[in-house]
Amino acid sequence: LDEILRLSSIIENLLTLTKADKGEHEMHREPLPLAPLLQELLEDIEVIAAKKRIRLILSENEAVMVMGDAVRLRQLFLNLVDNAVKYTPEGGSVTITSRRDGAMAVVRVRDTGVGIAPEDRERIFDRFYRVDKGRSREMGGTGLGLSIARWIAGLHGGSIGVESELGKGSEFTVRLPVIGP
Repeated sequence: LDEILRLSSIIENLLTLTKADKGEHEMHREPLPLAPLLQELLEDIEVIAAKKRIRLILSENEAVMVMGDAVRLRQLFLNLVDNAVKYTPEGGSVTITSRRDGAMAVVRVRDTGVGIAPEDRERIFDRFYRVDKGRSREMGGTGLGLSIARWIAGLHGGSIGVESELGKGSEFTVRLPVIGP
């Protein structure tokens, strides 16, 4: 069953990227408050984090509105939070913050995980790239999640970046244009 779920996930991700390449993706843009989306996402992933005794922290969850596709944005943030939990050792923490910075919503996912070497940071957004091939496969990684996350951020007129230090964790930052005052 685990292998079937893993293969289904790979196929779904490949189909998403193929449609993206062809410009055949579906988007349902609407005014979307980020705070409830992030709160719900954390509640959904709490079960997985609890198995590793990882604390999920939602701080600075500012009321920020974006024009976006709820399903796609959930997929983007789920990829980031899921990776943070996967690569954080037992007993660590994952912190999510969201706030407005001028005309942009800024969402950060910070973990106390293994970190990413400088030479790998730019490549982690490439399709099929995995920093630690053996461990990634063991954890269910396919090397597609961050590529999809970058595509979704771009689709919304935003960006994604990472800062990381080996042994100290990583922080992914997503910037999306806000709507409203």
